[in-house]
Amino acid sequence: MRYYVYALIVLLLDQASKWMIVNRLMLGESRSVIGEFFQITSHRNRGAAFGILQNQRWFFIVITLAVALGIIWYLRKTMKEGKQLLPVALSLLLGGALGNFIDRAFFGEVVDFLQLRFQFNLFGKAVDYTYPIFNLADSAICIGVALIFLDSFLNWRREAKQNGRTTLESGDAQS
Repeated sequence: MRYYVYALIVLLLDQASKWMIVNRLMLGESRSVIGEFFQITSHRNRGAAFGILQNQRWFFIVITLAVALGIIWYLRKTMKEGKQLLPVALSLLLGGALGNFIDRAFFGEVVDFLQLRFQFNLFGKAVDYTYPIFNLADSAICIGVALIFLDSFLNWRREAKQNGRTTLESGDAQS
């Protein structure tokens, strides 16, 4: 049950932060948090990550419902198997997916507001890159995906270690 609570916390934090942006900033308005590096900028996205597939609201609603059901099914499966990291990752994915789903279903667009701008010199050339504006749900999804990769890597390493021992043990038995 705690993993559903984690998803609910992500969902509530995401929706509360979006509510604050919608009610306190005009569309396009920015407020500096850390100079030009980190700003809060009120933005709306009618597409997916990085603004792709604009104005495909019903496509995203159907896909998100299917993904959310799949995550819930897989979350229940991993909890029964006693896994630790993977259910946390899935709960972050679920909370993030539902946060953006609510925006699309009710408003037809997702509220984004976290903006990062990278300015530095690389081999004597000035680099100025503004990362696409995102929100807490997007962050939870990215962290969840990273944790899935970490869980997969740890499982692969654990299995490789066990297979190495098994190979050594069977080699000793043949001697």
